[in-house]
Amino acid sequence: MFTIYLTVTLLASALNGSAAVANLIGHEYPKKEADRNRIPRSWTRPLGLLLGAGALGLLAGFVVPVVGVLAAAGLVLYFLGALGAHVRAGNFRLGGWALFFGLALAALAVNLAHHAA
Repeated sequence: MFTIYLTVTLLASALNGSAAVANLIGHEYPKKEADRNRIPRSWTRPLGLLLGAGALGLLAGFVVPVVGVLAAAGLVLYFLGALGAHVRAGNFRLGGWALFFGLALAALAVNLAHHAA
């Protein structure tokens, strides 16, 4: 179980961390997605901070387990909000969203399973 927990958590942290960096440095992709979902571009950096906090929280969960569980739950909520933004804007290109959401959900599940054992 520990190997699955470690792998999923590190993968989720790396993926969300890279998305956070893209948002924070002002990369064009998050800006285009913000436009597509009718979200102000000025929100990309704050949203990047949330992604970064989630990524770091997952890593902190190795030391303080409750932080990892809360970070994973926060990422699940973040991506549910992202789904709402996609649907509101009529943007049903959800491949990237499904990857991030599925990984956040998997991180939450393995965190809960690992720490309950």
